[in-house]
Amino acid sequence: MTAKLKKFLFENSTLRQTILKNTFWMSFGQIASRLIRAVVIIYAARILGAAGYGVFSYALSLAGFFTIFSDIGLTPFLTRESAKAPELRMTYIATSFTLKLCLVAINSIIILVAVPFITKMPGAIPLLPFLIVLFAFDSIRDFSFAVTRSIQKMETEAGINILTNIAILAFGLGALFFFGTAKALMIAYTVGTGIGMIIGLWTLRSYFHKFWTSFSKAHVKPILLEAWPFGVSALLSTIMLNTDTIMLGAMRTEAEVGYYSAAQRIISILYLIPGFLSVSVFPVMAQLAIKNKERFVGVLEKALRAVLLVAFPIALGGAVLASPLILFIFGKEYLPAAVTLQILLFNVFFVFPGSIINNGIFAFGKQKQLLVAFAIGGIGNVILNFLLIPTFGIAGSAAATIVTQFLSNGYTFFAMQRITPFTSLGLVKRIAPAGIIMTIAALCMNAIGTHVLITVCISGILYAGLLYVFREELITNLRTEIVNFFNPSVRE
Repeated sequence: MTAKLKKFLFENSTLRQTILKNTFWMSFGQIASRLIRAVVIIYAARILGAAGYGVFSYALSLAGFFTIFSDIGLTPFLTRESAKAPELRMTYIATSFTLKLCLVAINSIIILVAVPFITKMPGAIPLLPFLIVLFAFDSIRDFSFAVTRSIQKMETEAGINILTNIAILAFGLGALFFFGTAKALMIAYTVGTGIGMIIGLWTLRSYFHKFWTSFSKAHVKPILLEAWPFGVSALLSTIMLNTDTIMLGAMRTEAEVGYYSAAQRIISILYLIPGFLSVSVFPVMAQLAIKNKERFVGVLEKALRAVLLVAFPIALGGAVLASPLILFIFGKEYLPAAVTLQILLFNVFFVFPGSIINNGIFAFGKQKQLLVAFAIGGIGNVILNFLLIPTFGIAGSAAATIVTQFLSNGYTFFAMQRITPFTSLGLVKRIAPAGIIMTIAALCMNAIGTHVLITVCISGILYAGLLYVFREELITNLRTEIVNFFNPSVRE
């Protein structure tokens, strides 16, 4: 049994096993990492207060915003092309890494010059030097994940992620305990991320050792030409995710940024869920898009069913439990964030399936079609934020996000249908009723004062049980896989 489990978790054999293995490691790595980091975030929110936490979150949003400029699509390009042409993997890695280092240097200078002019939060300026170093460390560490994904070894990525966040936890708690300032926490984040970068480069040293010897000047132009649509799409997507905090920082108070960041922190963790599956499935999609379109559609539909299965209980149940969740996680001071969280939770209906569909379009090399969708989302979000924030504050910013995500992901849905038709509405015929019944149960438990954690656990068990009773395909297939794994002689 031990040998079989080891083979399943650390080797790539069949198509299904590789997807399940990579999804497991992506999920385990990200969930463990986020739980570890959540300890720091929750402690920071309580120690720093809404205003101090707002300054820190604003600085992190800036780092995340500029990180995309250091990638310009190199990571998804490397993942896709390595899956298609493994013989050119080292050339792609070396050339892309060289371009990455150049972009990190250029963007570090841009941050140093531009940030003082675009922020009206005086508390963020002292964090600028550490913000630049954090940005550089994070950008290089993220590139190591492009390598693990190109070789479909997400177990390595999970290990790097967990160790990075353990370092952030150790230094972060120390900084908050001894100093209790946003600056100290930013320094701790920077040190922890730097340790993660070193671990990533060392673990994958066989791919980075003397990378300049595999650098190909002839491949620079083709890589940039192929990668730029990825980059523009990622940029516009990042604008949708980070513009809210940045614009709130320019138009509202530090405390309001703190409230919004508290709600967005929960949402950002939830957004990881479709990411686990989409990243794991993407290399397979890239192969099937060329070799077998029928199997591609099958993988696409199963992935969509999986993310929708999770989206329903999160959006419906989360909206009912928003206030007790905020109270439990962040404390009474952050209760103004509850309405914002309720609004943002409905984004999962668009973002979850959208992440899978976007990767499907990438797999066919049709990423230019996504530029219109992301332009709608990115530009629309800026315009709506500008119109709604002055009057409605953080609730207006959340509403702007909902509208633009709906329009953007709606466009990509129809774009994917034009590339290859797939089933959509039929995927939720059992999921939706189970989600509604679960939500009613959660509403009743909340009304009688049941603790939010108990409500979440009971609701989750009820939802899973209903899906099994309704004979939801993914649940029954998962049960079969588990039974066969532990007892191959049993067949359903």
